Amino acid sequence: MIPLSLYVHLPWCVRKCPYCDFNSHVAGESPPKARYLDALLRDIEFEGRRAAGRPLTSVFLGGGTPSLFTPGEIARLLGAVRRHFPLAPDVEITLEANPGTVECGAPAGYRAAGVNRLSIGAQSFSDAMLKRLGRIHSAADIRRAVAEAAAAGFDSFNVDIMYGLPGQDVESALQDLEVAAALEPPHLSWYQLTLEPNTRFFARPPADLPDEDTLATIEAAGRAFLAGRGFGQYEVSAWAAPGHRCRHNLNYWTYGDYLAAGAGAHGKLTGPAGIYRYRKPANPVVYMQTLEAGEPAGEQPRLGAADVSFEFLMNALRLSEGFDESLYAERTGLGPGTLERAARPAVEKGLLGRDPAGRWRPTALGERFLDELTQSFLP
Repeated sequence: MIPLSLYVHLPWCVRKCPYCDFNSHVAGESPPKARYLDALLRDIEFEGRRAAGRPLTSVFLGGGTPSLFTPGEIARLLGAVRRHFPLAPDVEITLEANPGTVECGAPAGYRAAGVNRLSIGAQSFSDAMLKRLGRIHSAADIRRAVAEAAAAGFDSFNVDIMYGLPGQDVESALQDLEVAAALEPPHLSWYQLTLEPNTRFFARPPADLPDEDTLATIEAAGRAFLAGRGFGQYEVSAWAAPGHRCRHNLNYWTYGDYLAAGAGAHGKLTGPAGIYRYRKPANPVVYMQTLEAGEPAGEQPRLGAADVSFEFLMNALRLSEGFDESLYAERTGLGPGTLERAARPAVEKGLLGRDPAGRWRPTALGERFLDELTQSFLP
């Protein structure tokens, strides 16, 4: 059976970071959390009917800044999830938390609410860099949040770190990793800052971003450092100690199914007639009004074969281990001939290879030029 996850979007932040292109909104003095939570509960009930009895293997509370919601509010939300879905015995329930807002409820409160995994948005351990990134926390806040998570019994948590930051050199990038590793997180997300459209950094890029040669040196040095500290890279930006890979994200990357609740959340489901996608209204006010009117479904366009193949490959080739042909057939419903035709341009460019057992993975060149590799599959 194709695994099923649930993503729940909590859209408010204290401040909008200049690099962020997520569907997040400045909270202001009094965001309508109670009204939004009521809408979410209706949405979750509807999504439970859409699941038709399939158990959830993971739940991810993302944002925005979910830790702006109190443990009591998160407990109410997760109570609705448990009422309307069967859960796998080892279900993974992740909450994104920014160190500057985790005081809305100490990690122990979120643990008691039913969260069993935290994702802590550190980004850097340099206070000067955090200020340039528009973050509201300090390096000391990060250390406190990690210590409180461990004390609360979170044996699974992630720390987010970025590289390629303004003015950053190889030494300062590695220093961030050294400080992060010293906190002994079982999972690290380490990824390059990108200038996304509709962000302040895109409109006015910092003048002192590292050049391509520096970025390549940072990446090579960081990979060697993390491997030496016992972290295994299993995806482009994901590193984990044994047994701590993020199941929710792995479900995305292996083209599993996922349900969506919350403003702007996207879902994908496989049914007898094929694969379809849907999304909820992105604006929180419109989202709440839509749910209050009893219209939570969102659009449901069925995907064509070319789009299904492209989406699978775009996700699965982020994985360091690649994928088996059997997984492609199971998740897309398409045969090996379709895969071989789609892969041919990338193979001819030396970006993609297949071993005799039928496992496809990026070559060293493909890993370096992953964007070019995935673009070669565009319908």
